[in-house]
Parts: sequence; C-alpha cells; structure tokens
Amino acid sequence: MSKDILMIVGDFGEDYEIMVPYQALEMVGHSVDAVCPDKEAGETIKTAIHDFRGDQTYMETRGHDFELTATMADVDPTEYDALCVPGGRAPEYLRGYDAVIEAVQHFFEADKPVASICHGPQILAAADVLEGYELTAYPAVRAECEAAGCSWVDGVVRDRNLVTGQAWPDHPEWLAEFLDLLGDEISHGEPAAAAD
Repeated sequence: MSKDILMIVGDFGEDYEIMVPYQALEMVGHSVDAVCPDKEAGETIKTAIHDFRGDQTYMETRGHDFELTATMADVDPTEYDALCVPGGRAPEYLRGYDAVIEAVQHFFEADKPVASICHGPQILAAADVLEGYELTAYPAVRAECEAAGCSWVDGVVRDRNLVTGQAWPDHPEWLAEFLDLLGDEISHGEPAAAAD
C-alpha cells in the first residue's frame, strides 16, 4: 500500500543518501515530499558526495542539484505516514529550525516509521526523541547520539519505529528494513536461466 513520506533535506546533504532513498521509495509506489526550510517546491538544494577511501574521515566533493517537491512551510507532518532523514552536512544546521524539530517529534510521538542515516540522527538527537532507542549513525556522531540517551549498535539497526544506518554503503540493508517497516513485501525470485 502506497505511503506518503516526508524527507527533510538541505544544502550539502549527502547526494546518495538523498537521491537513492528518494528514487527507491518512489520506485516501489510511495509518494515522497522532499522539503527544506526556507526553500520552496521547485527550488533546488546542492548536494555533496562523501567518499570513503581509507582516510580518517570521508572525502567530500560536489554532488548534484536536487529539486524540492514541496514547501516545508506548507506541509503538515500529521498528513504523512513516515519520515526519512538523510545525512551529510545538512543536519548540523537543519536541527536549528523549529519546524524541523517539531516535525521529527510528531513522527516519534505518533509512533510512525522513521529512517535516518549517517549524520541524520543529529536532528533526532536535537529533537530529544532518542531516549531508550538502539541506533547507529556515522561513527563521528556516536557521542552526540549517546548523550541523547540511546544505545549505540554497529551496523544497520531497527528499533521499534526507527531504522538507522551508518552511511550510504548501508543502503541495501537500511532501505530493506525501512521498506519492511512500511509494510512493503519485497521478494527476490530465482534468477533467469542463462541462454545457451
């Protein structure tokens, strides 16, 4: 059954963590409204690509422009079935917007599905909704998450209404858990036989 999903994004959010979930959720029939405070539907955000090449932290390069599909000031979180909070650098400033914090709090108070990855849990921590949860995030965000009252787990984590992952390499498992939480049934058939 199709769900209405709110995705909160901002300039220099991680390209893959915005584009891939947005497209995957739309592909299986969900409707996703991507919003950013102080921007309107049709405007774009700039994304950043974070690559992992064995350094102590990720390397960042410029990503794509991503077009917003709705205006945050016009959306009502109560009209959405689920929330997706991607990572990148955007969460560090998005958590300063009251509208973002209030939206996140609604999804937890209503026990609706929430998926967050990488630095996205910075917003959840600022919303004060993590007490008693098990979760993961980008490892550099661990202390911040634990200070918000959660227990850290390595790898993709699903705890009640929340699915978290460490970074975009977790997409297959993270998205599968989120889709399962949304009630989607994804089956993998037998591969086709090779032609002689």
